[in-house]
Amino acid sequence: MADWTTISSLATAGGTLVLALATFASVRSANRAARTAERSFLVGLRPVLMPSRMQDPPQKLLWVDGHWTRLDGGTAGVELADGVIYLSIPLRNAGAGIAVLQGWLPTPELLTDDSYPPLETFHPQRADLYVAAGDVGFWQGALRDAADPLYRSMLEPIMGRRAMTIDLLYSDHEGGQRTISRFVITPTASDERWLCTVGRHWTLDVRDPRRNDQRS
Repeated sequence: MADWTTISSLATAGGTLVLALATFASVRSANRAARTAERSFLVGLRPVLMPSRMQDPPQKLLWVDGHWTRLDGGTAGVELADGVIYLSIPLRNAGAGIAVLQGWLPTPELLTDDSYPPLETFHPQRADLYVAAGDVGFWQGALRDAADPLYRSMLEPIMGRRAMTIDLLYSDHEGGQRTISRFVITPTASDERWLCTVGRHWTLDVRDPRRNDQRS
């Protein structure tokens, strides 16, 4: 005679195993769908800053001390007036979300390495600067303390008209998706203008697609 107790136990165990596998597959699928939805949401908020185009209209910038700067498309503002170094960049947001500028760091040379500077070395942005998605805006920063070593070091490429680097730190409007974009400022040979290009972008809160083994 068949051992119906054993058969019943095996049937119950088999059903439980099938249910467990189905639950595992369902949870895994739900997690994958949630991650996809989250990434889609973040893409809709992600800003990407580039220099403005040459054909973009000029912009007029007012500084807190009353100084005015005119920025043509694709150029950079590099000025020394009344002992103050005024630096500015016209920007275009190629991303889908608002860019909120958080900090900046100038370097008196052309940087070509693959690493970005420590976040604690950035100067905080004193004024709220935003660049809407698909629109143009600007960044501005000033060095006013002549005793500051950074002030003295930045005088050299300005007076000698040599290339320099400015790293900008920004985020989406919720403060996430922090990004550092490296802008290179180079003087023109034909006139007194400075041109602006972007060299690198680093995403700080997600895995860098160029490095599979670590977060950048």
